[in-house]
Amino acid sequence: MIEKLVTSNLKMGVIAGGQLGKMLIQEASKWDISTYVLDPDEGCSARNVASVYVKGDFNDFDTVYEFGKRVDILTFELENVNIEALQKLKSEGLKIVPDPDILALIQDKGLQKEFYAKHALPTSSFICCENEEEITEALQTGKLAYPFVQKLRKGGYDGRGVSLIHSSEKTLLDGTSVIEQKVDIDKEIAVIAARNSAGEVRCFPAVEMTFNDETNLVEEIFCPANITQEEAQTAEALAIDIIEKLDMVGLLAIEFFIDKQGQILINEVAPRPHNSGHHTIDSVVTSQLEQLLRAILDLPLGSTKLTSASVMLNLLGEAGYEGPVYYEGFSECLAIDGVKIHLYGKKSTRPSRKMGHVTVLSDSVEHAFKKADQVKNILKVKSWEK
Repeated sequence: MIEKLVTSNLKMGVIAGGQLGKMLIQEASKWDISTYVLDPDEGCSARNVASVYVKGDFNDFDTVYEFGKRVDILTFELENVNIEALQKLKSEGLKIVPDPDILALIQDKGLQKEFYAKHALPTSSFICCENEEEITEALQTGKLAYPFVQKLRKGGYDGRGVSLIHSSEKTLLDGTSVIEQKVDIDKEIAVIAARNSAGEVRCFPAVEMTFNDETNLVEEIFCPANITQEEAQTAEALAIDIIEKLDMVGLLAIEFFIDKQGQILINEVAPRPHNSGHHTIDSVVTSQLEQLLRAILDLPLGSTKLTSASVMLNLLGEAGYEGPVYYEGFSECLAIDGVKIHLYGKKSTRPSRKMGHVTVLSDSVEHAFKKADQVKNILKVKSWEK
């Protein structure tokens, strides 16, 4: 593998060319790896940084299979991929990281929850329902009570496919679902774990997340999280336990709830680079992206030591603006010490679309927040065409 790296013969395929794919490919370019990206959008973020762009649907069996035949190793930046094609490629000897069987489990939120239950991992109580009638019956028989959270078993992301149901007046989502009793949440945190084929595991320090109530998108992520040392150790131990029980190679982001009683509960996992790890590019010795490459290539994992406290802000399209993008206040923000702006290369904006992120570095989270508040007031994602 090292010889291939040195001679630039290694061809790494990335399924989906959004911002995660773009950032992973940028990291791979430091090691002179040839990168292939598959995405249906010719204007996708990764197109201009990949060695080869292939237009195609990552849910189509033939498209994914033929793409896999062109590369030496394959990974992905989202869960919604044709599993059957990946499994056929795996059976023919292609190295796919993470393993398609693990992706199949994580794709389905019902299977995810059943995995936690099987292994006695702490998570909120749940039932799986095929349709609205089963949910209604569970309410009538006392298996379920308001309020609860309905999650579609497949296809949801960035807050989509998730609905908080307070009463019968709220319309249920249409589809096979996981129904969870609402947790009385005190905090939401995340830990990213990496594991290579030798079984070495490293965790990034826990981050804390705040969410926008309207969009259900992450608003701010800060590190170190405002939690006790015991809570941090518990979350890290659970992250290690999960990635080892999955026997997974790659990167696993684990989102946790801390409830009002101080109990740490697993919410969801993602087998890929994650929004909660963007700050690592600027504030950790080894970024989540480099760590994934190390895991993929059977290399020793890197240090996850923090080099700076940080606050990460998602750059979202402003309400009322749609069309060709411009970034109001860009130069003013760069004048603030410790502000790092990452743009995803999306040419067109719309309300709440993820257009980039900003990491604010400082000697403490408190100081970073003060500068982050300045950034929020100054930097706006707008359009030339309102």
